Amino acid sequence: MHIPDSFIPMGQAIIYWVIALPFIFLSLKWARKELDDMKVPILAALAAGIFAIQALNIPIGMGTSGHMVGAALVAIIFGSPMAGVLVLTLVLLVQGFVFGDGGITTMGANIVNMGVISGFVGYYTFAALKNKAGIKAAAFVGAWLGLFVSAIACAIEMYVAGTFPLEAGLVAMGLYHLIIGFVGEGLITAIVITAIEKARPDLLDSSVTSATGVEA
Repeated sequence: MHIPDSFIPMGQAIIYWVIALPFIFLSLKWARKELDDMKVPILAALAAGIFAIQALNIPIGMGTSGHMVGAALVAIIFGSPMAGVLVLTLVLLVQGFVFGDGGITTMGANIVNMGVISGFVGYYTFAALKNKAGIKAAAFVGAWLGLFVSAIACAIEMYVAGTFPLEAGLVAMGLYHLIIGFVGEGLITAIVITAIEKARPDLLDSSVTSATGVEA
């Protein structure tokens, strides 16, 4: 999922940066408005946890690998996909500049895929399902779908860049992230959200707890 520098031509990489920058700006605006002394440590802990789980990469061929993302989890906890964009941007900055995981020129594409697409798809899928399906099922489906759609987007970007064929890319990225989403992203997100709901519902955004009858 971390696209290296050599996988996207510079002209296309700039386009992804242009798309990513407004979301980064809006996520910083969200942070200034929403984060307080209690939420900042939670955000930092989630960023550290996501950094750790993304280190577990599964090679899937053609120079690519699969892993969990975590943007949906952050977005659900804070009640905004902008939280997912912010955390994934911070994580990707550290991974790219300090550890060389993912490219610098292609970081815009990585932020779009893992922060924007995964966070927005995951959060709004959760929001659409939570009242009917319940918080656990909604969190599972949202996180799984967010990961899967972002993987498909990445495969399409690689095809447009001329890095590998569309069909092979969709099979490699889609199939493996479909599985990772079920056994990893979706399951872990559902477990974490359910555990927080039961033990510390005050840590969840009110838009989440209101769907379950729990007072934050």
